[in-house]
Amino acid sequence: MSPRTEPAVRLEVHTREPFAEGHRFGDTGAYEVLTATARYAVDPDDPRVPAHRAVPDLDLAPRDDTGLVRFSGDVEILRPVGGGRRRLFFDWGNRGDKRALQYFCDAPHTNRPRTLADAGNGYLLRRGHTVVFGAWQGDLLPGDGRLLLNPPVARRNGRPVRGLATAEFIVEEPTDSLPLSRWSSTRSSPVSERGVHSARLTRRRYAHSAPEQLPPGTWRFARTQGGGPDLKGRSTALVPSRHDLHLDGGFRPGWIYELVYEAEDPLVLGLGLVAVRDLVSHLRHDPASPIGPVEHAYGWGRSQTGRAIRDFVHHGFNEDLEGRRVFDGLLPHVSGAGRLGVERFTNLTVPGGQQYEDHLSPADAFPFAYAESVDHLTGARDAIMKRASDPKVLHTQTSTEYWQRRGSLVHTTTDGRDLGFPPNVRGYLWSSSQHVADPAAGAPAKGVCNHPENVVATSALFRAVLDALDAWVSEGVEPPPSAVPTVADGTLVTMETWSRQFPAVPSALRPHGPNELYPVDRSTVPPVADRSRAYTVLVPAVDADGNETAGVRAPMVAVPLATYTGWNTRAPGQGHGALHEFSGSTFPFAATEDERLVTGDPRPSIQKRHPDAAHYATRIRAAAEDLVKRRLLLAEDIERAVSLAARWSSPRHRVDLP
Repeated sequence: MSPRTEPAVRLEVHTREPFAEGHRFGDTGAYEVLTATARYAVDPDDPRVPAHRAVPDLDLAPRDDTGLVRFSGDVEILRPVGGGRRRLFFDWGNRGDKRALQYFCDAPHTNRPRTLADAGNGYLLRRGHTVVFGAWQGDLLPGDGRLLLNPPVARRNGRPVRGLATAEFIVEEPTDSLPLSRWSSTRSSPVSERGVHSARLTRRRYAHSAPEQLPPGTWRFARTQGGGPDLKGRSTALVPSRHDLHLDGGFRPGWIYELVYEAEDPLVLGLGLVAVRDLVSHLRHDPASPIGPVEHAYGWGRSQTGRAIRDFVHHGFNEDLEGRRVFDGLLPHVSGAGRLGVERFTNLTVPGGQQYEDHLSPADAFPFAYAESVDHLTGARDAIMKRASDPKVLHTQTSTEYWQRRGSLVHTTTDGRDLGFPPNVRGYLWSSSQHVADPAAGAPAKGVCNHPENVVATSALFRAVLDALDAWVSEGVEPPPSAVPTVADGTLVTMETWSRQFPAVPSALRPHGPNELYPVDRSTVPPVADRSRAYTVLVPAVDADGNETAGVRAPMVAVPLATYTGWNTRAPGQGHGALHEFSGSTFPFAATEDERLVTGDPRPSIQKRHPDAAHYATRIRAAAEDLVKRRLLLAEDIERAVSLAARWSSPRHRVDLP
């Protein structure tokens, strides 16, 4: 068959089985689970596909006798047996994990959803969506039920491709061996034979600290093996490994270690974006698709996969081989101003750059905004959204993205002026909430931070956002207006202004600023930031309680029992004082006026705000009803919000009052 007429993807369905033992989800009815393998065929020379130019090393991918590049990936589908509403909902699995049911349905996380409990409150299924989980990340290793993509290894004339790579290591507990990828779930780019002898390992206290080089004799490419019972007792061994790093005496918490080495055998990771394009297009348009007719396709991704969505759109992958739109609507969540980046030797599991961790990650590169803007440092002009094939987008982010992920740049110019969104985009700040908000969260813990983590519940907002997107696409009903802080109304401010606004909360170790962003020279390894110039990163303004004034206030924020922030600072011995990953904080109000006076807390006590728990619950209900009127919450979630508020929102809060 000619390469130009062969289908871009063939879907091999392996199993079909009833989901939730045939339980009927409202008017939609029963669902079934399909497991499949997608087999992809890409013609790198196809002139119809300019997006292929955004796939680094595609020209070095091995081809078959017909000139095609072939690879495969896992697919799992939750399909309404009766056809549903002809809506395809694609879950861009975060690091190979299935997350849509967890966040949209308040279900427990599982990579093998089969039972009624796995459906949670059933929102996606009651709405009649066909939920598709498709592998896109090509550097994951098997395990824990992750979805796997198998892209080819780049080769040059049959020989290994080599080049300098970096790997950063930060530990919370001492350990002596780590994979070069830093993540046990992720394939490491192996060190070359020459690289074993030329590699350099340094460590530094903070991201901008001067690095100190560790003597070569104190570390090696190896891993510790053993320590458990074996045939002759308990023993350990140090095993040479091209995929692991061993440090004598162990990696110490509170240090950032960085390895620079010659790696080889890079994967062609950009094919993951091709896989999403071709799979969704096949499911929408191919009569042989196993899910039946599809009228509209939506996609959702959070954090890493929110960045993947923005890259997908920016590089033109939302247009298939026949010139058709792939997704009608997309929901990137907590991506901040980042994109994915699939350059040679990229580690896709590594998060976007933070103040302490992975600070110079390539995830943050111009353009940051959906609307067209000019990079005031380089003069470049670009936008995320710039094609007729672009989808409608509802971009959601939390306070954490403004502090750690340069989130203000999504809707400002690079020098800090209001820019806003193009007509097919809306943006929403989920005020005073943190990057990860587990719907089943319990009492907050500190971990390696100074403060208990943020406890704001936001999962209900996902449901309202998807309903709004569906109405916008299928009925032309405009979604709620964007709700983000702006410079014009004084709700998006500099660190200096924020510092004057934030109250003197007892025991709070404030950040010294948000995660900054500088132009980075990536022609060197490791890359070098030019700290003499900077992009302007702004943060949301706060009220007298320290809670954010702009955005969408979840009921728990509208009627607070604490100050909730999108930032948390690292504890002593763990990079003290720097922002910690994507963690927020909860600073409880004093329970009584007496406690407030003893602690010197300037914020009114809970006793002053509410005569009893019933009053608190009544106000929570009113806050939820207001969000429903604004179409930012579904009516069905009013009672859930009130139920969550029972006993002062225990166990998220601990309040010893009537």
